[in-house]
Amino acid sequence: MSFIPISKGQDRVNGHNFATRSEVIGKNGMVCTSHPIASQVGLEILKDGGNAIDAAIAANAALGLMEPTGCGIGGDLFAIVWDSKTKKLYGLNASGRSPKSLTLDYFKENNIDKIPAHGPLPISVPGTVDGWFELHEKFGSMKMGQILQPAIDYANEGFPVTELIAYYLQLSSNRFKDNPNFADVWMPNGKALEKGDVFKNPALASTYSQIAKGGRKAFYEGDIAQTIAEHVKELGGFITMEDLKSHTSEWVEPQSTNYRGYDVWELPPNGQGIAALQILNIMELHDIEAMGFGSPEYVHLFTEAKKLAFEDRAKFYSDPAFNKLPIKELISKEYAKERNALINPNRRARTYDAGELETGETIYLTVADKDGNMVSLIQSNYRGMGSGVTPPGLGFMLQDRGELFALEEGHFNVYEPGKRPFHTIIPAFITKDDQPYMSFGLMGGAMQPQGHAQIVMNIIDFGMNIQEAGDAPRMQHSGSSQPTGYQMNDGGTLHLESGFPYETIRELMRKGHKVQYSLGSYGGYQAILWDAEKGVYFGASESRKDGQAVGY
Repeated sequence: MSFIPISKGQDRVNGHNFATRSEVIGKNGMVCTSHPIASQVGLEILKDGGNAIDAAIAANAALGLMEPTGCGIGGDLFAIVWDSKTKKLYGLNASGRSPKSLTLDYFKENNIDKIPAHGPLPISVPGTVDGWFELHEKFGSMKMGQILQPAIDYANEGFPVTELIAYYLQLSSNRFKDNPNFADVWMPNGKALEKGDVFKNPALASTYSQIAKGGRKAFYEGDIAQTIAEHVKELGGFITMEDLKSHTSEWVEPQSTNYRGYDVWELPPNGQGIAALQILNIMELHDIEAMGFGSPEYVHLFTEAKKLAFEDRAKFYSDPAFNKLPIKELISKEYAKERNALINPNRRARTYDAGELETGETIYLTVADKDGNMVSLIQSNYRGMGSGVTPPGLGFMLQDRGELFALEEGHFNVYEPGKRPFHTIIPAFITKDDQPYMSFGLMGGAMQPQGHAQIVMNIIDFGMNIQEAGDAPRMQHSGSSQPTGYQMNDGGTLHLESGFPYETIRELMRKGHKVQYSLGSYGGYQAILWDAEKGVYFGASESRKDGQAVGY
């Protein structure tokens, strides 16, 4: 029997009415992930004496099993770590590179003008496992065998599939059911998994066990690597044993801008994190608090600031090993003033040009421990489960991140052998007075920098707590130029979640915006805030996902 509820049964006694729950508060540690069992896995690692880095790796491994629709060891990883000993931030880029034997000429000769979303062509080297070992070598305390054991146990013994993951697995099963090896892993008994089904993945348990015993070499140089390379070759792809063996992650310097006294940190390209900093620099030039959350002035200004940042994203963001990127200029306050001058407060722009500068589905988790270490980690296969290519007997799918290369000669992000593609996944961090304040992230493709900026403003300008900041209605603009080199000049579409007043929508339409409601696609958020005065962590988890914040 269906029904339409008239209103919420009970308003909250304090705080904003859109908040789904209070923040979680803990003194000794906090784990926030997009899956309740993965959060518990991370918490148990902390309680058993592991630190935040150990717990983050354990939770990520669990998510690769329990949320394969968003991540897995066939994908890439990025992280920002606050190290309590050195009292500084460290950035890790664990994204993989394109096959060395595949050239731009191949696409030209085969009349391919856009890299496909699925199949062997968009596969780049998976960087996650190397990322785990880089994090572990620099900051870890437990042995890797202990860290991966909970995920191995769950893979062998099974766990119940959550409602949202069952929904996405159904979509993936419809798409990939006839692909080699897919059904063997994710369609037991020949049908898609449903909510509450107990799912086992013994093949992934075996893969994790080999990694736990043999380290990164087990993945990049041993039988696992050979299986990957042979299967990709059978399907007409180009990833080789040499591509896998030669892969390395890179420690990078996080980039920041100061927003009203708070330093907001993102990783530099090939990711899109600095787009959030560009948006915030423009927004800081205006009295956002006076505009009010959800007002047409605020939504309009944010949308135009996003368009400006994304034009630069499309032109400049790429692998810095192949281009001299003007990062310092892009995130400067002076450049923000130049870009801000282009915004008409009364009318949307159909298009903006990128700046003229001198140049030369995803999961997110965050963990904090009793010693003050904090980890902001994001990991993904791209387009949900990835390429559709599942090497036999390994229990995971390979990513399709290479789809984001451009095939336009001269473009910063043009395809080249051994190059890292433009990346959408970005972790974030906030410090205040050179001390840790907040570790957070918001997954979801182009939504991510837009979501990061909205979270920052929700907290700093609108005074929300970190749970309210994530539960508040979101906006997402789509239709700016893309890093694949294709232009969209119709002004795009402004997507709004339910919760924005009709008066705002009406005024936005008067300003020329094409406004549309959308189902989903507003991202998934987790956050941990450190209250130095009280000596406690506050945790928050995305209400739009199955996630959980847990502390002790």
